[in-house]
Amino acid sequence: MLRQSRKTMLALEAVLDVAYNARPDPVQSKDITARQGIPQRYLEQAMQALVHHGILKGVRGPKGGYTLARERRRITVGEVVRVLDQLDEAADADPVSKAELGERVVAPLCTEIREAMLERLDGITMEELCNRARDLGVARGVKATPDFSI
Repeated sequence: MLRQSRKTMLALEAVLDVAYNARPDPVQSKDITARQGIPQRYLEQAMQALVHHGILKGVRGPKGGYTLARERRRITVGEVVRVLDQLDEAADADPVSKAELGERVVAPLCTEIREAMLERLDGITMEELCNRARDLGVARGVKATPDFSI
């Protein structure tokens, strides 16, 4: 019934990529794009919003990129989703329905479900997701060496 927008899910993947790969150097957006398949134009907008809200830190320079602004265990999935939802809300300000049933029954139900979901997401940290990725054997973002063999 209710699901996160594709943009929110992609940006959440990007934050997890930073949490999982930003040691010791910052993670460059081009590497996130390559690993996660996130369109560059959306990624930069989402990353800047996350920097503005204190979830990520932008590092300038030739080896710059993004790092977490706080420890992984102090950043929740709920926090990230709320920031990204603000981006989506700015683009989609019209309510889904203007009918009385939609406004008075369906919209409050959706709000209730959304709040319950965010409460659950507030209990999940980036640390937990990184541990899940490690336990599942997800490879870290080590740059591959070019293979010139034919």
